[in-house]
This record gives sequence, structure tokens and C-alpha cells, in this order.
Amino acid sequence: MTAISPTAPIAPLQRCALLSVSDKTGLIAFAQGLSALGFTLLSTGGTAKLLRDHAIACTDVADYTGFAEMMDGRVKTLHPKIHGGLLARRDTPAHLAAMQAHGIAAIDVVAVNLYPFAATVANPDVCLEDAVENIDIGGPAMLRSAAKNHATVSVVCDPADYAAVLAQLQSGTQTEGQRRGLAAKVYAHTAQYDGMIAGFLSSLPESGNPQARSAYPQTLSLQFNKVQDLRYGENPHQSAAFYADTTVAQGLLAGYVQLHGKALSYNNIADADAAWECVRQFTQPACVIVKHANPCGVAIADDLASAYAKAFSTDKTSAFGGILAFNGEVDEACAQAISQQFAEVILATSYTAAALAVLQAKANVRLLALPLPQTTVDNAFEFKRVGGGVLVQSPDNHRLSAADLQCVTQAQPTAQQWVDLLFAWQVAQFVKSNAIVYCKNGMTLGIGAGQMSRVDSAKIAALKAQSAGFDLAGCVVASDAFFPFRDGLDVLAQAGAVAVVQPGGSMRDAEVIAAANEQGVAMVMTGVRHFKH
Repeated sequence: MTAISPTAPIAPLQRCALLSVSDKTGLIAFAQGLSALGFTLLSTGGTAKLLRDHAIACTDVADYTGFAEMMDGRVKTLHPKIHGGLLARRDTPAHLAAMQAHGIAAIDVVAVNLYPFAATVANPDVCLEDAVENIDIGGPAMLRSAAKNHATVSVVCDPADYAAVLAQLQSGTQTEGQRRGLAAKVYAHTAQYDGMIAGFLSSLPESGNPQARSAYPQTLSLQFNKVQDLRYGENPHQSAAFYADTTVAQGLLAGYVQLHGKALSYNNIADADAAWECVRQFTQPACVIVKHANPCGVAIADDLASAYAKAFSTDKTSAFGGILAFNGEVDEACAQAISQQFAEVILATSYTAAALAVLQAKANVRLLALPLPQTTVDNAFEFKRVGGGVLVQSPDNHRLSAADLQCVTQAQPTAQQWVDLLFAWQVAQFVKSNAIVYCKNGMTLGIGAGQMSRVDSAKIAALKAQSAGFDLAGCVVASDAFFPFRDGLDVLAQAGAVAVVQPGGSMRDAEVIAAANEQGVAMVMTGVRHFKH
């Protein structure tokens, strides 16, 4: 391909493509395809070198503009011959005449992605100078110019789009609507980029020291991509849609794959998230059944089928139409057991072929596959919308170990009770406050959720256990927050509990501990509470 002369007049309708990328993924195949279609390639710096290393002819932007890059590369593409080629309307004679008069080539394809600002500032030891130098100026300017003129310009900021764009150009079938979609993606990309910069700079103290930045910047910019429109929201008179965080980590709910069943509803998604967040805390085979955002049955066992049987037995009535989550692969035995009840949604890391055959025979069940994260991952922030604003907090991801527990009573838990106390505490974290959870032998026996009084939660949980036919003698209990008075502890002891785990920290801790000693109950304190409103 003949390089463009920096001085010779250029026909306004000459086909040019501008390639200037930080992320080189997929670039070579894209450039080769464009070159084969007759595009003259314009490029910069490392991108141009990579193209030439692969014997792909290109012209340096500096040679085309006749203006060498300067100021350590800060100024290289900010030039009328670049932005004129991007912004010129091909249907406007005056624009075409200006291009002809100034030797400006029409740039019909643009592939640009930006300096890695996010990766740079993610380094806890980053200095302010490095962060500022990784603020891209020319890249966003080119993207925005090309996106504005999407009526005739194809602009690509995501390497994942190269193949589709190239195929459209090769077939001559690319539509303005497709280019508009690419442009929308560009503006979302540059908005996110600018949001990251604003967030970083507004998180810095007066000194500008990045190591002293706040986790909560003055300007908080968030971006989510729509996954699907929903039939309605929490109630049929409400509209709704589901959006995924653009930074979502593998293993969180937004990364699910649906294998069977009709589309998820708003409540399905909310309850599925509650179930998945709970079940992924366990390392042993576990099953969690959720109804209306609360676990109604949780169990661990040697296999998932056994865990399901234990979890289901906690509250068979509430489990009807619930959400089932498993932290492993569902096999045929587990699927056969599940198929005996009505479930809205089933989540698991995977399903055997035999299990899928059993479950897909039920037309209304939604089957989701979701890999467990390889490491502990959580959302960066949790949000609660309030009138005219939003509350923002870090996730409640405190993981308790046996070493964190302090027994404060004369009675000491047995080895099995220590295990059950930790299990009960893990479950209580995902139950709405006030939360009381009775457990024994790796399963829930009764759960009291969302009551205004902790005493009422304790009574309700005991009633549900008794209704399910469980004997609470010898069980353990978790309370998500401290007992403000001894009355809650008295209810648990009278129901048959012999060990309790709670945060502690009440002004009346001594009174509550004395009540436990009086009734021979072992009490363990965590120093951490799990309010969930």
C-alpha cells in the first residue's frame, strides 16, 4: 500500500483508517483485513511499529500531518488533518471542498483505545506524576470526533468488536444503526474513563499524595451495562431493567449463564443474588434456599444431594417457589431430589448432562450456571438509594475464623458446637435483621428474620423449628447483633440452645453473660455484627 504524502493533495473520498491503540489485542488481523479492502492505514508510535513488524504498510500520523509529535508525545494527533478527516460530513460540498483545499483525507474507520489509567492508579504505590501522564487526551478526542460523525465513520474502542466490524465492511452491509451502536459504546467508554479520572483526582488530599487518597471520592462515577429489560419490577406496576457493573468480577451473579427456562424477573434476580452470596461462603458442599431475600434453609454435607435434603427440611413450606443455590456441580441424584419440589430458580457451578435432562423436563424452572470465583471477590461498593441521594458503603465481607471467637462464659462449646457456631454465624450474615438462626450438625433448624424485636425473632425461629418437627435440645444459635437485654437469651435457652454466638458490645453484656451462666449456655462473642437492612 502506498504511503500518504504529507504534501501532495489527497482525494477527499480516499479510504483511510486510523489505528492508534494501547491494547494491541486483535489488531493485526483487523489491520490486515482493512488493508486488503484498500484502506490506507494511518498510525502512531508503538501501533505503527507493530504493524510494520508484521509487514503491514502504514503511514505515521506525523508524516501525514507534516507536524512532528512534540512535548513527549502529548501533542501528535491533535491536528486539523486528523480531526478534519474524522468530522467532515461526506454529504456536505463545503466540507468536501475544505478537505480538498487542505489535503485532508476522509478517515472512515477508527480503532483507538486509551492509556491504561485504571491499571496505573490501581497500583497502591503510584505517584501523582505517573497517574497524570496516563490521562489520555488525543485518544478520547479522536474517539469523540469519530463517534459524532458516525453517520459515515466506523469507530471501534473495544477489540472484541474488530471481527464484526471487519465482516460488515467486507460484505458492504454495515448500517448506520450499527455505527450508531459503536458510537454509543465509545461515549460510554470515554465517560467511564473521565469518571475514573475525576474519581481519582477528587479522592486525593490537598497534598496530592495518592497513597493518602480516600476510598470515597468527592465525585463518584458509576457505569453499568444493560443486561436485559424486565417484564416488571418488584411489583407489576413498576418497570425495571437489569444492569451489570462494567467491572464485574467472575463469580458474581451478573456473570451468570442461563441454561433453561423463561427470562428472570426482578425478584428472581434479587433472590438469586442473596442465595449465591450465601452459598459461595462455604467450602463444603452446600445448599441455600432463599425466599423473599432471606435464607429459609441452609445446610452443608458430604454431597450436594444430602445438603439439599437437610436445607429443604428446615422449612418445606417457605421453600415452595424458592431459589436454590449450590456451590458445586449438580448431579443426577441431586437433580432428582430437587425435581420433587417447585423452585423458581436453581443456581450451581455446573450440571451433569443427566442432571440437565432431569431439570429441563420442568418447563418453568430457570437454570443458571455460575462459576465460583477463584479468589475472594466482592463488589467494590454497596448502594442503598434514598430520596435524592445514595448511601455508599464497603461490602460486608468480614470472614470469621475460629481464632476470632472468644468464649465469655463458664460453659465451653464442644468441638462440634464450635463448628456449628461458625456455620450459624455465616448464615446469620445473610438474614435480614433482627436475625436469629438455630443450627445443629451443619444445618439450619429455624430462622427468624426481619423482626423489630430480637426477642420476637428468637421466638419465631423456635416456632418454625418446632413446626418442622425439630428438637432444639442441644442446638446452637447465632444472633447478627448483640442482645440488648437478657430476655432474648432466655428465649433461646428455654428453646433448648446450649451455645450462642453474638457480637457483644451491649451496655448489658454482663447481664446477658450472667444469664447464660445461670442456664449453663456457652456464649461466644465475635466483636463484629452483621446488620442487614
